[in-house]
Amino acid sequence: LSCSFPQKLWKMLESDQFQSVWWSNDGKCVAINEELFKEEVLGREGPSQIFAKKSMKSFLKLMKLYGFTEIQQDSQRSASLPEFLVEEATYSARSQERYYYSPSFNREHPHLLEKCKRE
Repeated sequence: LSCSFPQKLWKMLESDQFQSVWWSNDGKCVAINEELFKEEVLGREGPSQIFAKKSMKSFLKLMKLYGFTEIQQDSQRSASLPEFLVEEATYSARSQERYYYSPSFNREHPHLLEKCKRE
């Protein structure tokens, strides 16, 4: 039985099998580490393949078709130099992370998933 794109994405987020995709802290956004996602998810072939799309660009286009929009995560930066440098190192490590939001895709409200349709 094949699942729809949003169902596959939901199952990945709920699984501990993937390091490249996770729920944001509030459960309202999908967080993706793009470089790791390309390798871990889009690079799969044969029976372990999850999505037909192989490129990040095609995958993100599909997300957009299902109503996801990229959002910026707010991060307050410190004024003091030592704190700023620590934050900058963390920020740099997280620069590959992207966050996507859809009003029909929320961890706390799985019933909304049926409203997540291709536009």
